[in-house]
Amino acid sequence: MSNRILLLVVCCGLVASASAQLNFEHLTFNGGGGVGIGRDDVAAFVGNSGQVEAGVGFNLNRLFSVDAEYMYYDLGFKNSVKIDQGLTGQKGHMQSISLDGIVNVPKHIGKFAAYGIFGIGFYDRTVSVPRHFLQQGTEYQPAFLWWDLSTINNIQYGPLNAQYISSNSKVAGGFNCGGGITYRLYHHTEGASKLRNNAKLYLEWRYHRAYQSDGKTIVMPVTVGFRW
Repeated sequence: MSNRILLLVVCCGLVASASAQLNFEHLTFNGGGGVGIGRDDVAAFVGNSGQVEAGVGFNLNRLFSVDAEYMYYDLGFKNSVKIDQGLTGQKGHMQSISLDGIVNVPKHIGKFAAYGIFGIGFYDRTVSVPRHFLQQGTEYQPAFLWWDLSTINNIQYGPLNAQYISSNSKVAGGFNCGGGITYRLYHHTEGASKLRNNAKLYLEWRYHRAYQSDGKTIVMPVTVGFRW
């Protein structure tokens, strides 16, 4: 719980700092969602899943901007993993807060534009199952990795000690990179609202890697959203 509170405080601090110190006319906002493509352990346990993101940014100039962004990524296991590894009722998710730099491609093609993005952040991965007891000598399953379960004689991936399994969370640092394309919904017109002039649809691909103590958590969200 304390880790989640810390994550929320960091997010609020970034947003508050941007709002207090920067000219509001240069602020940007975005929100969207789409499919998340898992790699390594995420691919094995979860496969592809859903994700959403939202952020607030600041345009430094026409080429460079920064933003603070929140992401929620579903980590519900595949049904086959839940059944085969004794994890019926499993739920999971990863939340992240990142601070990103954005480089806008100066050349536009009509209403289309492109950008690259790179950032660092904090990632909170949480998994849970209905609390139940594991007998001494229970065979270690691959997905148990995310629960920090103890094994007999501390043998890696060996038979388990008698213990309960319920929920487990890990917060770690990490990075992301990627890029996207935007489509401006309106032409710039004198006297029009900021929302009307800057409204864009965007399609974005990102690579996120978090360094939890039990291994790397790698996800690749593909997002369709709205920027203004």
